[in-house]
Amino acid sequence: MLVTDRPGKRVLIVGAGNTVMGDEGIGPRCIEALEEWFDFAENVELTDAGTMGLALLDTLREYTDLIVLDAAMETSHPAGTVILYTPDDLARHQVLHSAHDMRFVDVLKSAALMGIELDSVVIVAVQIKDMTQWILELSDEVEEAIPIACACALQQLEGLGASYSPKDDVEIPTELFDALDNYALGDE
Repeated sequence: MLVTDRPGKRVLIVGAGNTVMGDEGIGPRCIEALEEWFDFAENVELTDAGTMGLALLDTLREYTDLIVLDAAMETSHPAGTVILYTPDDLARHQVLHSAHDMRFVDVLKSAALMGIELDSVVIVAVQIKDMTQWILELSDEVEEAIPIACACALQQLEGLGASYSPKDDVEIPTELFDALDNYALGDE
């Protein structure tokens, strides 16, 4: 059984995005990869939040920390670049799914108004190339970023004192381990 070094911590890792809109589905795809490759401590939960918006509020009540995997656009970085954001930073680059959609930062502000307090929130974003509707595949650049984005989320998880371990008999891309070895928390 995996345990955490910090009792009382409950971490939620969320994959945000719409998987039928090309690169916009990077968040849920990263959640699928993490669940396929790793086992997580009991205090860590992974979820594909899709485009839940305010529906995520009730879920947030159960956690102390939040790691979000999401798409970003217009960052001036090449497609497939992994960027670590605060919620306010992401707001300028967040992908909106429709005119009725709300930014993730607005969900967090709504949570604060409801008295839901999180100790930390970090967003691991991937610069997208294409968001064509009704395409299930990611562009090559964004597909190649999955192991790097997952490594970044795992580093954030380690920083919170939560643990994970590779599953037996699963092939994990070497790019993930290279990223864990070569990019330290806090490096830009």
